[in-house]
Amino acid sequence: QSTVCEKIMELLGQNEVEQRQRKVLILSQDSFYKVLTAEQQGKALKGQYNFDHPDAFDNDLMHTTLKNIVEGKTVEVPTYDFVTHSRLAETTVVYPADVVLFEGILVFYNQDIRDMFHLRLFVDTDSDVRLSRRVLRDMKRGRDLEQILTQYTTFVKPAFEEFCLPTKKYADVIIPRGVDNMVAINLIVQHIQDILNGDICKWQRGAMNGH
Repeated sequence: QSTVCEKIMELLGQNEVEQRQRKVLILSQDSFYKVLTAEQQGKALKGQYNFDHPDAFDNDLMHTTLKNIVEGKTVEVPTYDFVTHSRLAETTVVYPADVVLFEGILVFYNQDIRDMFHLRLFVDTDSDVRLSRRVLRDMKRGRDLEQILTQYTTFVKPAFEEFCLPTKKYADVIIPRGVDNMVAINLIVQHIQDILNGDICKWQRGAMNGH
């Protein structure tokens, strides 16, 4: 999901714009991992904590933050350190934008959060590709290969099948092959450009008509 969002930002030229001036921004569900207890953090460091379970996320904070963004407010988003598995003291200031790309493995799982989205995209990537990207990412974070693979088979794959995959039914658009599907990505980019250019979308018309 993050790769697709970054590609969209690149094609829109928004990644070159100073953060405060951006019309499009990316927000990640990963920023909203819960603060772990000492026991949970110990498990996390051993690769024995399930970060792919819905309970791993602070849904209340996520919902409040998204609601404030929709209302055009400047918000502070938590900064999560994936090496130490902890929420840092410093936050990231997010300024109002015309379009918000909110990405994550379980963004459709919670109905209150799911209902806030105007367009829901499901990035459908081959399981081998998902695994290889996971391995490369976690090795960059200093993790041991055996621990990564054990965590994948114990938590990641089962959680994907139980919690993530069933939310595919809520998607308005499914993007097979992820970032390699440039036809789908270009369509999304064009849709965002239409919004930025002031072409009124259906949901905006509805809001204007009091629906």
